[in-house]
Amino acid sequence: MANILICDDDKDIVAALKIYLSSEGYTIFEAYNGREALDAVRSHEIHLILMDVMMPELDGIAATAVLRQESNVPIILLTAKSEGSDKVLGLNMGADDYVTKPFDPMEVIARVKSQLRRYTTLGGQTKPSDLLTVGGISMDDAAKSVTVDGEPVSLTPIEYNILKLLLSHPGQVFSSTQIYELVWNDPSLGSENTVAVHIRHLREKVEINPSNPRYLKVVWGLGYKLEKM
Repeated sequence: MANILICDDDKDIVAALKIYLSSEGYTIFEAYNGREALDAVRSHEIHLILMDVMMPELDGIAATAVLRQESNVPIILLTAKSEGSDKVLGLNMGADDYVTKPFDPMEVIARVKSQLRRYTTLGGQTKPSDLLTVGGISMDDAAKSVTVDGEPVSLTPIEYNILKLLLSHPGQVFSSTQIYELVWNDPSLGSENTVAVHIRHLREKVEINPSNPRYLKVVWGLGYKLEKM
């Protein structure tokens, strides 16, 4: 049977879901924030994740964005009725489905079975392509190399990870806070200037004209994105 990770900062919800899903024969792993979820997926073979949206340290939306760079494992968000915009954002970041709290246990089981069937049938247990390309920018993540119009570019680890995040989600706007938390893997505390400096350095390396960038765009008041080509 499949291994399922339940991630929610409410331990009572984790315990309840564990009872229902264990009775179906699934092996259950537990996490109580997004960081613990990432650690669990990197340490164990996980076939599906039930992920709460609102959690401390690293929320479910940010954790989903990171996971989608590493795995195609199905992710079902656990959301409150008031989190409508978070449902849409979560789906845009790569979540496969959502269940609204308070949930019907039978609905959760049905959605879990549906996602696992899709995952197995479509051969989802393969990693995303190691090659990311937008316009003239290409990243070979296996080789940790970047080229712009065929020419190799040398990036720092932080610059590389920022570019990888944006290449993985072309057209998606990320706030400075989101970029900092996803790349530095730390809570964002006054991170705007830090992110801006690294974006500027990255532009100097991948843009022909850094002052009039073709790829790395500012969306004023919202954040940064990599322009779709």
